[in-house]
Amino acid sequence: MLEKMSPFRKKKSEKSFPVKVCTLDAELEFNLQWRATGRDLFELVCRTIGLRETWYFGLQYEDSKGFISWLKLDKKVQDQSIQKDPQSTVSFMFFAKFYPEEVAEELVQEVTKHYFFLQVKQAILSMDVYCPPEASVLLASYAVQAKFGDFDLDTYKPGMLANEDLLPQRVIDQYQMTLDMWEERIRVWYSDHRGMSRDEAEMEYLKIAQDLDMYGVNYFPITNKKETELWLGVTPLGLNIYEKENKLQPKTTFTWAEIRHISFDDKKFIIKPVDKNSPNFVFFSQKVRMNKLILDLCMGNHDLFMRRRKPDSMELQQMKAAAKEEKQRRQIERNRLAREKQLREEAERDRANMEQRLLQYQEEIRLANEALKRSEESADLLAEKSRVAEEEAILLSQKASEAEQEITRLRLSAMRKEEEKVTLERKTREAELLTARLVEDSERRAAEANRLKEELLRARAAEKHAKEKLLDFLSRESYTGSTTASPISSVTTLYSTSLSPCLGTDLSLLDGDVGTSPDLNLTLNAYDLANADTDQLSLEIEKERGFCLEKQKHLQHQLRELRTEIAVLKVADKQTEFDQLHSEQVKLGENKYSTLKKSKSGSTKSRVAFFEEL
Repeated sequence: MLEKMSPFRKKKSEKSFPVKVCTLDAELEFNLQWRATGRDLFELVCRTIGLRETWYFGLQYEDSKGFISWLKLDKKVQDQSIQKDPQSTVSFMFFAKFYPEEVAEELVQEVTKHYFFLQVKQAILSMDVYCPPEASVLLASYAVQAKFGDFDLDTYKPGMLANEDLLPQRVIDQYQMTLDMWEERIRVWYSDHRGMSRDEAEMEYLKIAQDLDMYGVNYFPITNKKETELWLGVTPLGLNIYEKENKLQPKTTFTWAEIRHISFDDKKFIIKPVDKNSPNFVFFSQKVRMNKLILDLCMGNHDLFMRRRKPDSMELQQMKAAAKEEKQRRQIERNRLAREKQLREEAERDRANMEQRLLQYQEEIRLANEALKRSEESADLLAEKSRVAEEEAILLSQKASEAEQEITRLRLSAMRKEEEKVTLERKTREAELLTARLVEDSERRAAEANRLKEELLRARAAEKHAKEKLLDFLSRESYTGSTTASPISSVTTLYSTSLSPCLGTDLSLLDGDVGTSPDLNLTLNAYDLANADTDQLSLEIEKERGFCLEKQKHLQHQLRELRTEIAVLKVADKQTEFDQLHSEQVKLGENKYSTLKKSKSGSTKSRVAFFEEL
């Protein structure tokens, strides 16, 4: 009966008309046949977006008189009060019409949770639902987690959230805080949500939002028999009556379990209680059209209220079972990815450490090689000095021998020539002195030659020790794994080339591959992961329930800390009536649920009487 618009299909203006349906994250366009009902269009939209929990939603539009209405499913679209301009496309908004009592227990599909998240977020940011400043910051952190994923300090830059609509303008205006200051407080909580998926973050957002006083309440102005101006609040649990100045705290409440029949006559609305001894609950609205909307919402909420208290239908059971299996599958997948990520990070850290160690070892090898080179140069220098000293010692020995021969010749000449005795004695003394000096110099040179020999021996011993130390050091590094095998092999080749003249055949110990480290093999084998046990997953789910209370206490503590921190920056003139009412409620230690409990106290008859006396 319905068909999507196609540019290749011939338009039949006489039998169909264009329709545009806007969700909170997309726009859908269809060609709707002239006889199509509201249900046809609604089901087409639900099929298009993959929604099965259809009972919460509806199609909203602005009628020809400018009033907001919900499309009736059992009537033809063209028979309803839509704007029938043949030149324009009929537009509808896809919104949640009814709210669950407990989001975590009732909402099954991820797409359902997503659309509720978008609608509740829009209501809070547009200030249709009052949200305290500290709760606004916490909700903003979950919204950021849902959109951007895990906080990453390396990629996060201050100001990146400046263009995001995260806080109600009322909250920003009533504190002397810059946008950067608000962003920093959001970032602190955002960083705590690491590991949370998009659907988990959106669910946490809804869990907190459902505790707000105005969440899930449709307000309508009414009067009682005394013409006192009041607010009627239609909720998933029943009907609340509020004073004109206070939409946060109901004065009295009638649950759907107490209501037997609902009807209206013109502007008069009549509610008959289950307790037949109680009088009818009567109020007056401003317009008959408003009564129709109130009746529609009351009937829908009443039906869902009774439906929740009956066993789940087969369809809902199947949806819950499928959702549970999908949740378990995703949890197993997240656990697997988390383990892989952890192992990858550990491997990267190990690799970085090994590279650092390799650089350190390379530096140590370079220094050792330089020291060895200096030792070789010193040994060569000492050897040259030793050779020169030996030559000098030989030369001095020859001179000493020549001097002795000269002395002998002179003595023989003295015996032959008595007359030359004096001269010879003098020459003899001079020769003896010269001989003594030469002998002394020869002995000194010989001692120096011996000392240089000893230094040469010590230098060669030190050179040998340095070579042995270098070989021992390189042999110890042969355990390095495959991730560093290539750098160490290159280092080995480099130093084999540079040291081969010094190390000789001993360098052959470094030939061949270094080998693969058993420790690195264990790390690589850890990537081969098995599927997690479903029983273990169930045990983890059970543990979460035990941590729920502790988590709630921690959350309340964080909210109190933030409230105290920003209280000194509050601008008193910018406080709204809702802020003042909420502050009084906090001082009294009350919340949404304690107020509802108080408003439901007493019999139905006494509460009806109380309403009429307001």
